[in-house]
Amino acid sequence: MKKRISQVPKFTNENQEAKWWASPEGREFVKPHSADNATRKQKGSPLVVKLNKASSVQIALRLPEPDIAQAREIADRKGMGYQTLLKMLVHEGLRREARRQ
Repeated sequence: MKKRISQVPKFTNENQEAKWWASPEGREFVKPHSADNATRKQKGSPLVVKLNKASSVQIALRLPEPDIAQAREIADRKGMGYQTLLKMLVHEGLRREARRQ
């Protein structure tokens, strides 16, 4: 059984570091840390979890600064990121408009 390394060793140069990350020890170091992140419980409401799991497309959207500031303030009060809040608001608005038709 291999001994798991708990922290990244100190390197004298970039070449030495690159070789270590490419080595079996470096790859093994990444594996348990990635697994820990994957098993963490999702935070937020069921809608937030659903939106985070859904595949998304990156877009550029220009919004007035006061709207962004208000979104940040509201999101901060709710304990979430402002972009997540904006995603939720867009999702809810689209569902509401779809029901009207």
